[in-house]
Amino acid sequence: MLGNSKLERRLLSVQEARKFMQTTVILSNLVKAIEEGDYPTIRDIYYTVKHTLTYKDHTGKTAREETFDDQSESDEVIEDIEVMTGFLREEMGVMFDAKGRAAGSITIRSKGQTIRLDQMGVGAWAIPPNVDDVEIASVDADFVLVVEKGAVFERLNNEEFWRKMRCVLITGKGQPDRGTRRFVRRLAEEFGLPVYVLTDADPYGVYIYSVYRFGSISLAFENYRLAVPKAKYLGVWTSDIYRYRIPKNFIVKATDQDIKRAHELLKYPWLVKERLLKKELELFLEKGEKVEIEAFSGFGFKFLTEKYIPEKLSAIR
Repeated sequence: MLGNSKLERRLLSVQEARKFMQTTVILSNLVKAIEEGDYPTIRDIYYTVKHTLTYKDHTGKTAREETFDDQSESDEVIEDIEVMTGFLREEMGVMFDAKGRAAGSITIRSKGQTIRLDQMGVGAWAIPPNVDDVEIASVDADFVLVVEKGAVFERLNNEEFWRKMRCVLITGKGQPDRGTRRFVRRLAEEFGLPVYVLTDADPYGVYIYSVYRFGSISLAFENYRLAVPKAKYLGVWTSDIYRYRIPKNFIVKATDQDIKRAHELLKYPWLVKERLLKKELELFLEKGEKVEIEAFSGFGFKFLTEKYIPEKLSAIR
């Protein structure tokens, strides 16, 4: 989905013998979990399938082989199984550590219960791993605001920013999980809501925005149901540092890792086609500076909600 490259598994070749073994081991455990009505996490699966195989080698000596060396191997096989079978891991009952939170005037139905997100006090609704098990009954909002950081989301939710601005407020707490991305996609697709993304002004913020809009590389096969192609980058942009004259003591010097990440992003063809993203990354490399969303608190605690976000929304809508 993100390029022309393909990965092919020839599971009946000698070279893929280990991968064939790993695939059948995980498949058998997935079937067992479904039959027993269990809902394992991807970490559970790793510990279930990780063990030592003992066998006789060609010399007759006892040899040992680990089914999996680390979890990255089992995670990769699960992705292969998703592609091969056409079933997503959530549909197979595989759970993961869901991070997403949502707030706003939304009514949902789940397991026979009707839940109103605007009646949860200072709390927020935890977005489940399999969002497609949830019915979104109604939404009373003009747009979706996705916030990179959980702490900023909590502050906006506590102020009931979603009520003042008639929006749905969502966070993936950094790099978003699949459930959060799917929920944002459903709100955009089913209710026609525009999506705006608020991140820190650094390369990692740009990448998080790109994941919501274009999708991720590792899950490219799922981007058709997770990405929101019309999502817009609200900020914080690198250029906002100078446009809003953020004081020097709130500006952070870019690290070598930041610079390396910016250069990597500029190699992504789908990203650099967007003039804004390319321009902001190039400015970041020129200036070598970054700021967090919270830097606007230096102008007062209400500056972010009463001035910055409304101004940026007016400019890019």
